[in-house]
Amino acid sequence: MIPTFALLAHDSADDIVAWHQGKNINVRRFLHDVQTLAAALPPGRHMLNACSDRYQFAVGLGAALITRKISLLPPNHTPDMVRQLRELRPDVFCLADAPCTIDLPMVAFQDAMAPHGANTPASGSCDVPYLPGNQPVADVFTSGSTGAPLPHRKTWASLVYSARAEAQRLGFSREGDSRPFNIIGTVPPQHMYGFESTVLLALQSGAAMHGGHPFYPADIVSAIQVLPRPRLLVTTPVHLRVLLASGLELPAVDLVVSATAPLSPQLAQTTEARLAAPLIEIYGSTETGQIASRRSAQTAQWELFPQVTLTPHDGRFWACGGHVENVMPMNDVLEPIDNHRFLLYGRLDDLINIAGRRSSLAYLNHQLNSIEGVLDGVFFMPDDSDPDAVVRLTAFVVAPSLSASTLHAALKDRIDATFLPRPLVLLDALPRNATGKLPREELQALARQHAAPSHPLDGSDAG
Repeated sequence: MIPTFALLAHDSADDIVAWHQGKNINVRRFLHDVQTLAAALPPGRHMLNACSDRYQFAVGLGAALITRKISLLPPNHTPDMVRQLRELRPDVFCLADAPCTIDLPMVAFQDAMAPHGANTPASGSCDVPYLPGNQPVADVFTSGSTGAPLPHRKTWASLVYSARAEAQRLGFSREGDSRPFNIIGTVPPQHMYGFESTVLLALQSGAAMHGGHPFYPADIVSAIQVLPRPRLLVTTPVHLRVLLASGLELPAVDLVVSATAPLSPQLAQTTEARLAAPLIEIYGSTETGQIASRRSAQTAQWELFPQVTLTPHDGRFWACGGHVENVMPMNDVLEPIDNHRFLLYGRLDDLINIAGRRSSLAYLNHQLNSIEGVLDGVFFMPDDSDPDAVVRLTAFVVAPSLSASTLHAALKDRIDATFLPRPLVLLDALPRNATGKLPREELQALARQHAAPSHPLDGSDAG
């Protein structure tokens, strides 16, 4: 028999599911909104959920689930990405909660809800939908940071098990007098990390999500302040670095979760000291979802989620078990410590070999970002299409108070001269996406724009 799982795990119809536009939303209201939206959806089986409001995204997810539609969660909504979606899923339509130019049949969230928005039942029981575990829920696309975005199908069982495993790892408890967490996320719900740790975690642990998507430090502080404790901040290293450097008075949180990029021990320790809360780092991928965690201020070792295993084969490690339904290759260099713990050294395609010397982009990026005055920076290895060409690394750096020559001298003290960037390009900002990642196509475009001159530093101050 195929197991079924509830849409949400809250105990009472009056439990809070979300904080939205200054009001709390209980289970009864959430289910009313889900049913209302479901009745307004067109017949197409595939839905691009473009809602930027996290609560409205969750309503869209619920409506898609009970009408057996599959949510498409691509890394962006560029015209090229939308064309790919139309080719992959010709019946796709878009659900949006703000005016947009996405070239798809459109369902406006507010228009769909308007006729019935005031008819929420004030009391009485409400039936929580149960869904088969093998029901396809979402096609989640890779970020594009290592190539073209690719879709990966997620079932309801895999997503529920993943959310439950994260809740257990984070120490969420629904027993005794413990209060449910209120979750603030700086990452969009369309990204696998944001999807798991802000939407699914709330629905499957009895927690409540903040409906907004705060991005700038002042917005993050405001979002934290309006929620009661205990408070969980789900964020990224980029957001943490900017938040801590903002000079703002930071409100108390009770737990911080970070993912999408490696977190240095120094940043983890500073975060815990400034926010007076433990920080848990999550490791995973779009293909596998979250599979491990660590408290980065205290250890470099990652601990696998329950029942997830890593097995070596063909020069890489493969993940399976627990919520990982299919055996999936990991694109990172891992070193097992035992059956449950491992060390992470960077991506397989992160390793570089120049003139017989080896390093990794992760190591070089760490050294670059450790220089005082560097706000953001990244090394880039161009595609080596000419076997006779001399491979030269490029670095893109945000450092308003430093010159390229000063940065070059600081790097020379930290890394082998073989890996010094040629050129080193100063920019006002790096083209990071909403989760703080740098899509490779964006870095390729920058590299073409700032092709290396004959001397390593010539023209390197170009922004």
